[in-house]
Amino acid sequence: MFFRALVFGFVLAICASADEGMWLFDHFPKDQIAKTYHFSVTEDFLRHLERASVRFNNGGSGSFVSPHGLLFTNHHVGQDCIQKLSSAEHDYMANGFSSADNAGEKACPDLEVDALLSITDVTAKVNDGISAEATGADANRMRKAAIAKIEKECTTSSGNRCDVVTLYSGGEYSLYQYKKYTDVRLVFAPEFSIAQFGGDPDNFTYPRFCLDFSLFRAYENGKPVEPSDYLRWSHEGVKDNELTFVTGNPGSTGRLQTVAQMEFSRDISYPLVLRMLKDDIDDLLAFGAQSAENKRVAEDDLDSYQNSYKAILGFEEGLKDPKLMSRKQDEERKLRAAIDDDPAKKKKYGKLWDDVAAAYKEYAAFYKPNFLFDALPNQVELLALARNLVRFPEETKKPNEQRLREYQDAGLPSLEQQMYSAAPISLPLQERKLAMLFRMQQRELGSDPTIKAILAGRTPEEAAHHYISTTKIQDVAERKRLAHDLDAVKKSKDGMIQLALLLDGPARKYRKEYEDKLESVITSSAAKIAQARFAVYGENEYPDATFTPRVSFGPVKGYTGQDGKPVPYTTTFAGLYKHATGVEPFKLPKTWIDAKSSLDLDTPFDFVTTTDTHGGNSGSPTVNTKGELIGILFDGNIEGLQNRYIYTEEQARSVHVASNAIVEALRKVYHADRIVTELGF
Repeated sequence: MFFRALVFGFVLAICASADEGMWLFDHFPKDQIAKTYHFSVTEDFLRHLERASVRFNNGGSGSFVSPHGLLFTNHHVGQDCIQKLSSAEHDYMANGFSSADNAGEKACPDLEVDALLSITDVTAKVNDGISAEATGADANRMRKAAIAKIEKECTTSSGNRCDVVTLYSGGEYSLYQYKKYTDVRLVFAPEFSIAQFGGDPDNFTYPRFCLDFSLFRAYENGKPVEPSDYLRWSHEGVKDNELTFVTGNPGSTGRLQTVAQMEFSRDISYPLVLRMLKDDIDDLLAFGAQSAENKRVAEDDLDSYQNSYKAILGFEEGLKDPKLMSRKQDEERKLRAAIDDDPAKKKKYGKLWDDVAAAYKEYAAFYKPNFLFDALPNQVELLALARNLVRFPEETKKPNEQRLREYQDAGLPSLEQQMYSAAPISLPLQERKLAMLFRMQQRELGSDPTIKAILAGRTPEEAAHHYISTTKIQDVAERKRLAHDLDAVKKSKDGMIQLALLLDGPARKYRKEYEDKLESVITSSAAKIAQARFAVYGENEYPDATFTPRVSFGPVKGYTGQDGKPVPYTTTFAGLYKHATGVEPFKLPKTWIDAKSSLDLDTPFDFVTTTDTHGGNSGSPTVNTKGELIGILFDGNIEGLQNRYIYTEEQARSVHVASNAIVEALRKVYHADRIVTELGF
């Protein structure tokens, strides 16, 4: 499709760098690789990587690494399951986990892993019947209805997970079919303190010393899956300057956004989200300081919030950088000038940027309530469950194409897996998080009638205690009782159900306003802007990230730090022990202290590449030109955060755990011979 070719043409003409690109597998720049690196990328090479790679549906990536369904991802991707399997008596986050045999592998309560089967262009089907006279809101609703129909037909006929994905800002729609695995079991996880050694202070920095990996196994019908493709581990490991490939599911990027979109993030959305995260982090730290159990149950949330805060702060700093914004403004001016020079193009495309800017100006007026009533409540797990229980029986009675997207037939199996998860829920933590939500809503929205109704004259803390202390939906049986009975939901005296009902009206109102006033304009105008770029700059490719399979490339390569000193491509075990202080977050587990004398301290630990990656790539396998696994991506450095908007490779780096380190640790620290053998050693 020409839409695939058009978008990157603009980027390439303006600002391309050698290793830029989160590429679609079927439009990979083979000629560029051959010219720059003298390596021929074959279709077989790409298809093998694609089939061996998976998506962890909780927000990360991974891969099959054995013929017996062994899955490889980051510890921080797997820690949601690890935390849910843990208890005060068996704290697998703190102490790690290793299964001696298949029987000892522990089933994750609600983890889904997806393996891509096929991609089909459905652009014509999505846009079929939408006339040029249709309003933006009507056209948007018609597209959503078409997408719901396509996904339902696919799911019904195939039994697979079927997602229609928007590419090139609505210029193209593709149907992704995935083989879905929901029986996923934990096989191995190191201790949190070594998996995320250095904690928040070291996050988004380099040099690093993290053993950020975990192993799971996919089962089907009670037996380990036998994947058609899996990645074999390199026996040599990482080498300086070697070409690498990273396959994974980057979540979202903003490289094709207009200046108005970036200014909205800089001035409106990022400041609000950062205020929220800062308060939440402080509150969770205080909660965790009260007891060891509080610290344990809050660890996953705290880690996530700290990571998000640092990342968004980096994005915001990028948008406050005059050089970056000047560069983006100049790109936009040049494109608009080229459009204005051609009367036909000016008539067709000239007002698109103004339409986007006007839509964001209107959105700014209701962004806060939309975020605080519709999006943010889902961060409180018990409230998210209550919202689903309120909406599920109502939405599923509607025709499929008229439902909210998350309640359409294609996604119901995944939704029900989450709704009926038996994962433990800490009520003290939920109460704390709910009070945090109420304080944020009260501070930002003041005398809003919904906030007044929720609080009913109580403090945020008192209101949170009321709703949590009067709920029973932590019980899976109670959830199942309510989920299909709308009358029972509406009559329920359950505290969390009543709270979800109070929020439901405003949340739906602002969601519809968002879809009609902003989403519809962006879907229409951004797709046409993509056409305008193609008309001016010609062909080439790659769309912004969409949490769908991509492949990136680049060499293992050190860089010069901001202090002017060289930063080597890899760290070593010796550096880990030098970096350890004995005080969290630089405290080593006892297993590592005891094993020091047996380890080869020159073993590469973490390393950096120029591969173009982003959030969602966590857990992505890193392979060499032989297709052998040499590492796993887990982070980027602070200099790379601006890559959300513009790719650079002078100092920006992706950070990986070396396969050498993992094998050495499995052998000599954890004595996990069963796993080492399964990996081919």
